[in-house]
Amino acid sequence: MSTDALIHGYAQAMLSVAEGEGALDKVEGELFDFARALEAHPELREALTDSALPAENRTQAVRDLLKDRVHPVTLTLVGFVVQAGHAKDLPKIIDALSAIAAAARQHEVAEVRSAVELTDEQRRKIADALSAATGRKVEVKVVVDPAVVGGVLARVGDLVFDGSIASRLDDAKQHLGS
Repeated sequence: MSTDALIHGYAQAMLSVAEGEGALDKVEGELFDFARALEAHPELREALTDSALPAENRTQAVRDLLKDRVHPVTLTLVGFVVQAGHAKDLPKIIDALSAIAAAARQHEVAEVRSAVELTDEQRRKIADALSAATGRKVEVKVVVDPAVVGGVLARVGDLVFDGSIASRLDDAKQHLGS
């Protein structure tokens, strides 16, 4: 089985479980946050993917980390993927799950990076602006990323919208230097 097929298969199965439990929105959001945490914390990623550790130890680490913080379905799904030895693929699986769920709603997923958490109003305005720019209904998933400094950086599929202060400063430097 190819890696893409494996990722899509796990994403579809996880989506089905979350839908079946009536918790898709909550579970999808929690999984998205967990995937970003895995990307941001190499030590966590290494602990969950270390084949020298027994699978039970890795799944216990997931339970210890997530219990009482996430919906039980989220905990079960992450534990299942880790137990199966595919923790390294979790971010891709979760991104595929988000894309499949959004497509079923006839939406696109926008990953928006901001230095601070955004209010519901800010999220709505960004979603509206990205929808207008892409011509598609857009669902915003926010990643708090201090490296952005200010403004936002949004990605919808292959399109990138850079409204970050760092980008504006680079533009100003280039304009002044020419």
